[in-house]
Amino acid sequence: MEYYNIEADENWENKRIDKALTDYFDDYSRSFLKNLFEKQFVKVNGIPVKPSYKVSSSDVIDISIPEPVQVEILPEDIPIDIVYEDEDIIIINKPKGMVVHPAPGHYTGTLVNALMHHFQNNLSTINGEFRPGIVHRIDMDTTGLLVICKNDNAHQCISSQLSVHSITRKYYALCYDNIVDDEGTVDAPIGRNPNDRKKMAINYKNGRSAVTHYKVLERINNKYTLIECRLETGRTHQIRVHMASINHPILGDELYCSRKNEFHLQGQTLHAGVLGFIHPTTNEYIEFTADLPEYFKNLLKKLRQL
Repeated sequence: MEYYNIEADENWENKRIDKALTDYFDDYSRSFLKNLFEKQFVKVNGIPVKPSYKVSSSDVIDISIPEPVQVEILPEDIPIDIVYEDEDIIIINKPKGMVVHPAPGHYTGTLVNALMHHFQNNLSTINGEFRPGIVHRIDMDTTGLLVICKNDNAHQCISSQLSVHSITRKYYALCYDNIVDDEGTVDAPIGRNPNDRKKMAINYKNGRSAVTHYKVLERINNKYTLIECRLETGRTHQIRVHMASINHPILGDELYCSRKNEFHLQGQTLHAGVLGFIHPTTNEYIEFTADLPEYFKNLLKKLRQL
């Protein structure tokens, strides 16, 4: 059991305690914290409280957190689209709906489960047993290219390129409305949305630098725009947040777009189509491309006929 003793201050004043603790514990979900209240593991001034309790700045909050349940991540015979493979790296074209690595609520069916089956112990270990071989990731409903590392030397090499933003990453997205300028840049820091921990947001106070360059590829009936985005940085949900911030959210993005999902899409129409970097052994620049997935092509065809 892990114990926390928190002395509330003016920043906690009159907040619901469940909301305050959700903001305080960034790693714990609302459902996890709700369970703590149900088990009376959250006490204020020595007395168990309900999630609706309003905090006073003089309160002392005691929280008991049980040891996490150990989850075994198992290999699964899941087909994966291997674009390229050598002794150091694997390039994967990830399908829509696949989570990259295990996380609460997703311990099976992930890319990691598939990699463990296909490559067994031949994966880098730097990111631990939950993320073998994983250097970077893309969202569950984003399709496209990922590099997987087979050994720690390759992992360190690719990771260092990511840290200095020297890797080429180009995405293709379908956005709402007509983007007037042929190209542009969104340079705005991204951080956790203070009002909704599941979302990211433009956050000038606590965000990290984020830069997205976009270029118009096609305007469709003055209602939709197909764009290419080149990332300088790789923040969580970066393209989705940046395009929504300039009032051109991505079709199907139910997290950052309030418009009706009229085409019944499964998440955002976003595809990682180009990935390039210096090979960890040959020191030569290599680049890979992945064609748009069929659902994306079919949607473009439908929009052009409207």
